[in-house]
Amino acid sequence: MSISRIDARFAKLKAENKAAFVAYIMAGDPDVEASFEVLKGLPAAGADIIELGFPFSDPMAEGPTIQLAAERSLKSGTKMAHVFELVTRFRELDKETPLILMGYMNPVENMGYDGFAKTASEAGADGLIVVDCPPEEADGLTDALDANDMALIRLATPTTDDNRLKTLVKRTKGFVYYVSVAGVTGVKSANADSVKDAVARVQKASGLPVVVGFGIKTPEAAAAIARVADGSVVGSVLVEEIKNSLPEKAPVNTKVLETAAILAQAVHSARL
Repeated sequence: MSISRIDARFAKLKAENKAAFVAYIMAGDPDVEASFEVLKGLPAAGADIIELGFPFSDPMAEGPTIQLAAERSLKSGTKMAHVFELVTRFRELDKETPLILMGYMNPVENMGYDGFAKTASEAGADGLIVVDCPPEEADGLTDALDANDMALIRLATPTTDDNRLKTLVKRTKGFVYYVSVAGVTGVKSANADSVKDAVARVQKASGLPVVVGFGIKTPEAAAAIARVADGSVVGSVLVEEIKNSLPEKAPVNTKVLETAAILAQAVHSARL
């Protein structure tokens, strides 16, 4: 609904000398209601920003953990209408936590740029990350998001050179998501020392906060990244906790929110 919600959150954290804890979950995993229970509990667990994945049958940038989450979501019947409904229900409870939709171009193209942006904004989403949308071909989508006061948040990677970076940050808003490792989510481990210079380079080029994701698996790793970046993104670890709760039929939200709280505490105390 508003890019200003993202800006306000980063300004608040900066004033407190804290990095952001950014939590990712998949909408509809293992079903819509269970994912809502996790979603609504994340702010109290310490999530400063939430990335809500929307399922797609061919999530090319994801490792096995999030691929399986997308499969569980699709198998349970999740459609984009359910994803927007989750955002609406969340926003009724929480007016301040930025919520970013994250996924792939196919569902966006299917709805049309204007339709997607308008529906997402009216539901209460603040931004969109589209993994497979090259900046050279994103003007139509960016125009639609701009018209609905939503941020298109881009991914920079270890292979993004200076020329490419200039193109990439041109119409980026909110923040830049730096992918710490080459490869898919949740497989390799992020290293704070190896991303420090890259984060500074992206901050300088964009003038925006830079959060780091892919490969952050432990509270120690999340804290180390928080010392060199504006935020740490954790997804696969939380999604794995959701999967682990299924065989015992335990409440899906219990362990995942406990894990989120431990990670959030590590991120928030990293600079103190």
